[in-house]
Amino acid sequence: MTMTVQDRQPADPASNVAIERSAAYYRLKADVEDFYYREADLIDDRRFRDWLDLLAEDITYFMPIRRNVKFGQQAARENTRRGEGMSWFDEDKWTLSKRVEQILTGVHYAEEPLSRITHMVSNVQIRAVRPDLDAPRELDVTSRFLVYQNRVEYETYTFVGRRNDTLRLTEAGWKIAKREILLEQNILMAKNLTTFF
Repeated sequence: MTMTVQDRQPADPASNVAIERSAAYYRLKADVEDFYYREADLIDDRRFRDWLDLLAEDITYFMPIRRNVKFGQQAARENTRRGEGMSWFDEDKWTLSKRVEQILTGVHYAEEPLSRITHMVSNVQIRAVRPDLDAPRELDVTSRFLVYQNRVEYETYTFVGRRNDTLRLTEAGWKIAKREILLEQNILMAKNLTTFF
């Protein structure tokens, strides 16, 4: 039995979506994990143009600002909403490309010299498969990340959080069509946000 999801919205990361744990599921999960490890290597190796090739042309790349709210209000108020107010990132392929171009000029103040960065990705879970496991074309995937950044001599930053992605299968392989990044901090401790998540 395979799962079909008609709703095009990403699955609620907290939900327990029951996808049959078949051989097809584990092959797909291994492919997704390999995709994420390759993506991390491209960013860490500063191959930013190759990283851009992993992004769909219509990508939305969003990192909300997280607020401290009263108990019971987390779902409604903890994260800013895309297109409403402020966020750390609310970007598309064009703006991400411009960020890459700026870094690669060699005169980017916050990235000259270039930072040393390591991405670690874990807890990869496939939450939804469209149309089904036998012919997956689009996936909703959650993961956790830890990003370590060292720049100049003594500046070190650690970013920890979660990602909610929609991956789309193309002739060139999997592409990221949507990424929501949830940073597990309310106040940004780093001096800048030049890395990609």
